[in-house]
Amino acid sequence: MNPVVITGMGMLSPLGADCPSSFDAALAARSAVRRVPEALSAGLPHLLMAPAAVDPATLLDAQDAGLDRAAQLGQVAAQQAMADAGIGPQPADADRFGVFVGVGFAGAHTLDAMFARYYTTLYGSEASRKRATVVHPLSVPRMMANAAHAAVSLRYGLRGQGNTYAVACASSAVAAGEAMRAIRHGYLDAALVMGAESMLTAGSFVAWNALRVLARVRGDDPATSCRPFDRERSGFVLGEGAAALVLESGARAHGRGARPYAELAGYGVSSDAHHLTAPSVQGQAAAMRQAFAEAGLAPGQIGYLNAHGTATDAGDIVESQAILDVFGAAAASLPVSSTKAVHGHLIGAGGAVELALSILAMHSGWAPPTAHLHHPDPRCPLDFVPLKAREIGPVDAVMSNSFAFGGSNASLIARRVRH
Repeated sequence: MNPVVITGMGMLSPLGADCPSSFDAALAARSAVRRVPEALSAGLPHLLMAPAAVDPATLLDAQDAGLDRAAQLGQVAAQQAMADAGIGPQPADADRFGVFVGVGFAGAHTLDAMFARYYTTLYGSEASRKRATVVHPLSVPRMMANAAHAAVSLRYGLRGQGNTYAVACASSAVAAGEAMRAIRHGYLDAALVMGAESMLTAGSFVAWNALRVLARVRGDDPATSCRPFDRERSGFVLGEGAAALVLESGARAHGRGARPYAELAGYGVSSDAHHLTAPSVQGQAAAMRQAFAEAGLAPGQIGYLNAHGTATDAGDIVESQAILDVFGAAAASLPVSSTKAVHGHLIGAGGAVELALSILAMHSGWAPPTAHLHHPDPRCPLDFVPLKAREIGPVDAVMSNSFAFGGSNASLIARRVRH
């Protein structure tokens, strides 16, 4: 089977407008978390968010102005990744170049604005009621789950197979794994993988708040409120952003003289069949074991693991137990961290963002820390790289975990390119 390499990466996250700035901020534990503006808080004063570092609309052409914000974020990341890989529009092998996208809830901004306008006019004056049903004619294309996929495919003329995956927090990790398999098994020669999410809207905040999984404001410093694996953790912070990666067969990349960042070597995916929101050690461990089997690696060869690490009580404990179960004795020397402490939970975009950060950790020899981890929870007995980045030197491989509501688990392994 064909080895699959990553030749380009792009990102627009709460931490920065590209991959280097985002990784630098993660290393410095520079938090992007802040209070939700009153206009979006729906009367809930304790809400927090991690917005994108730059408005994506300012980085795009006029033709992208009509896209929902999530698709705009994805478009920015995709443009960066394709430029980084040295690939322009209309590649000669466009029929064998696919697009794989992960998104949790597409079109949140479009949907929220549409309903807000509808109910405002419906219960307004008699004159306004007559216009309550008048909405933008492209509302459906803006909201559809595959909007980001369509926009990128159109821009670059990519006609190969591809799909949009809506698997909650595992969405873009699944997209990356499925793209890898499509290339490995010969269905494609290249793919653009993208994760995008933007649901920082009043309606979304109310819904997530009802689940009781959001972090509470900590003291007078909201930026430190998300504390994965800390015994004082209270939940996660909603963020928005996007990341994109260009995947190619080793032969295609070699043939055009590309210099890959890494080989995407392992992918595991499982379903808990356990509970709608409560995680399962067995299910998470199964995904990691599958990734090891596909990569042909042993746990001791992983030099850094980017944990799902949502800072929920049950989530952090279950993931710690699953890592211990899979890694065994190797867990004692494994650097693990959750970067969600500083960039928030990016839901559908999280898998792609965290995979890219993991690859940059492997390249730089530095593991980003778990920020704000002042009081480690003894029920999570792993080395979570607390507070400060750590030099890990040259490592052979890294792992990134993405575990979702609904019991969907995905684990990815990237390794150094073998020559």
